[in-house]
Amino acid sequence: MAEKLVVQPVQGTFSLKEHIYEVLREAITSMNIYDDDVELKLDERQLSEQFNISRTPIREALARLEQEGLVRIVPRKGVFIARKSIDEILEMVTVWAALEGMAARLATEYASDDELASLKRMFGTFQQDELSAHIDEYSDTNIRFHLRILELSKCSLLKTTAENLFLHMRAVRARTMSEADRIAKSIVDHTHIIQALEARDADLAERLVREHTLNLHAHIASTWIEPGMPGKVAV
Repeated sequence: MAEKLVVQPVQGTFSLKEHIYEVLREAITSMNIYDDDVELKLDERQLSEQFNISRTPIREALARLEQEGLVRIVPRKGVFIARKSIDEILEMVTVWAALEGMAARLATEYASDDELASLKRMFGTFQQDELSAHIDEYSDTNIRFHLRILELSKCSLLKTTAENLFLHMRAVRARTMSEADRIAKSIVDHTHIIQALEARDADLAERLVREHTLNLHAHIASTWIEPGMPGKVAV
């Protein structure tokens, strides 16, 4: 069955326009939009029924999401969740590698021992021989791991810049986690990154984080023809 957008009815009194925008953005960025059979078209009428509100605040939220590159509004055809082209994805991964690499360097200087230890605790419940059975759970933890490194940099501008980029990177990471043997490589890489951070080795931590992300770049460049399905064109 194709994955579809899931939202809840609106309840309570608050800024309706802002709430609709935040709920739709979270729902879209939480989807695996590069999955084989994901449903990309959004139905304003259906969203209006799901939220139990009029279409006006939904249209306003969709216009804002279009500005962020998360949806495409096509006249007379409708609204579609936006997939990035292969070249756009590779550029995003390159920029992410630079940003997170610097975040790791800064974390070796500014993060406390307990804050760095929180990275290790994230993966404490995962066993190497059980990873394939918990891909979704591990993928979510993997995303939190990388966002945590940004947070530990203690550089708010770097964190904000990278988080805006991550809105588009999140689905890419979620899809690639189940491809080839990346999940096994991922946990090994994370272990080495944590060790470098805890040793306060700025050069090594930055290099390992950067290489970890550039390995993702190499994987996508060699296996994806277009976002969607390796071996098929899906715009």
